Amino acid sequence: MLQAIDPIQLTRDLVAIESSTYQEGEIGEFLAAFLAHRGWEVEKTPVPPPTDSAPAGPRWNVYAGPPASAPEVVLSTHMDTVPPWVPLREDNDFLYGRGVCDAKGIMAAQIAAAEALRAQGFLVGLLFVAGEERDSAGAKVANQQPKGSRFLINGEPTDNRLGIASKGTLRAILRTTGTMAHSAYPELGESAIHKLVQALDRLLRIELPVDPEVGPSTLNIGLIQGGRAPNVIADRAEAQVLTRLVGDAAPVRAAILAACEGLAEVDFTLEIPFVRLRAVPGLPTMIAKFTTDIPWLGNWGQPLLLGPGSIHVAHTSDERIRKSELIEAVDLYIRVARQLLSSTV
Repeated sequence: MLQAIDPIQLTRDLVAIESSTYQEGEIGEFLAAFLAHRGWEVEKTPVPPPTDSAPAGPRWNVYAGPPASAPEVVLSTHMDTVPPWVPLREDNDFLYGRGVCDAKGIMAAQIAAAEALRAQGFLVGLLFVAGEERDSAGAKVANQQPKGSRFLINGEPTDNRLGIASKGTLRAILRTTGTMAHSAYPELGESAIHKLVQALDRLLRIELPVDPEVGPSTLNIGLIQGGRAPNVIADRAEAQVLTRLVGDAAPVRAAILAACEGLAEVDFTLEIPFVRLRAVPGLPTMIAKFTTDIPWLGNWGQPLLLGPGSIHVAHTSDERIRKSELIEAVDLYIRVARQLLSSTV
């Protein structure tokens, strides 16, 4: 007879496997073998390599479900983490390391909850995807192969509160060009950097949309590069900008294009829509200012957002999760799934 899953130990095992985006092969193999050994019907679906020049190995999504049956509810999160890998450490209260809250602790809690739900006779599935931290490539592949579930409970760090909205994302690259010249004679050249600075100044003055319940859209200039040397008038420059959306992307796109007119070319490289989500009576709620895979998993049922851990420490060198919160998450996933499956809506 198989032992019950300890979500704390399973989190330790998962965090020990380095799985930065594009390098999810090993953790996918581990999960597929682990779940198959415990009697789940497991499928591995290949996820395409990145379109850019980033190094990548084989990777796939992992689905585990009831044999010969469609699940009614699916628990899902992502296998990849942001670099760099941070090894596991712990004290009496917390686990620390890359992925403990985003999202390997969530994965462990979901597996433990799914096993309990399965033992109680519920038709439950598990879906773990690649690439959420970059472009949701795994979710987009999974959405082409749904299993007929009524509900999808997506796991992200929400402090064990239900997310009732998740901000969207609009990512853009601004590119400027100029003419090189000796910096002692600026009249002989045209600075691409000066043009970029002007465009970015205009961007920061845009009045972004505000939602009365969710709050404001926000804009971050995350990367700037260009030029040749301090004594050379720059002939090229670029910046990467990310806007968190609280509504339709169209007016934000238009405002960015207007701000850059005559100064910079704009290439919109990623758009993830803003979504509103379902609450469950009796459970506390929150607003997710981050984006998730949910917009790309619409064929997997009505979505909900719930997971242990704080987004405030995700992606940091001090990423951590309270052990007691992991245990609480198992019970929460079970409770939410049971309430959903007992409802008629």
